[in-house]
Amino acid sequence: MDCKNTTKCKIISVVEKKGKPTRGVLRQNKAELEAEHARYFANKDLDFFIEHYWTVRWDLSDKDPYLAETLPYPSIHIVFDRSGSKIYGITKGRFSYLLKDKGSVFGIKFRPGAFYPFFKKNVSLLTDKTLEIDQVFPINVSRLENEIFKKEDDEDRIQIVESWLKNHIPEKDPNISYINSIIDKIKEDREIRSVDKIVKLFSIGKRSLQRLFKEYVGVSPKWVIQRYRLHEVAEKIEKTEKVNFAELALDLGYYDQAHFIKDFKNTIGLSPEEYLKTIK
Repeated sequence: MDCKNTTKCKIISVVEKKGKPTRGVLRQNKAELEAEHARYFANKDLDFFIEHYWTVRWDLSDKDPYLAETLPYPSIHIVFDRSGSKIYGITKGRFSYLLKDKGSVFGIKFRPGAFYPFFKKNVSLLTDKTLEIDQVFPINVSRLENEIFKKEDDEDRIQIVESWLKNHIPEKDPNISYINSIIDKIKEDREIRSVDKIVKLFSIGKRSLQRLFKEYVGVSPKWVIQRYRLHEVAEKIEKTEKVNFAELALDLGYYDQAHFIKDFKNTIGLSPEEYLKTIK
């Protein structure tokens, strides 16, 4: 649609849309049928701290409820939800949310380590926990929720959220850039299967690395490595007709298939074979 010079186009040119998530969403093909997902980059004044905004909309008025599940990244989220807006620490297992009737949620995904300057405490205190938003930010949450959900367009919602966030921007902490360079390397380099490899690549002491991740990220570097490798596994199971789990376990750095299956089941709640049956 050619909408040159309209207000709508001006807003869209400011808010840049990001591609759909390719990893982390379990049973992704089915999830896309049940709900609409969208992600947007943050304004340049905020993108040091914020990886992206995300929205999920669904209308299951004439359908059964759907349990949406993800394998969360090492990031803190603020989620605005009519049933209860919260700050979500990293979930070590899988995160589940029941979609029913009709609704939407709006989320802010912080870069790994980037919530620390807002929280000003050890971020591991939030791991596997939620926190009320007004325990960190001086705000009337109900009023902000109402402003957000009055708007239908994601771009309008983002403008409201960014206007609020800009009043609370802390100093840029160089540790955040350092942490993200490590995590980017973990994502890109499939040969990184141990903390010792990170220690060598970044010339940092193992204990210093572990303390840094505990304080800023909320989980250990070992957990981060395993989580990104599990993302790869879930994606391969979703997209590959036949999966050789023994080869996959070795490829991901496991000594044997049994340890791989144990980690997978502890995280997702099903063995790889059982999970495969739920998506085919």
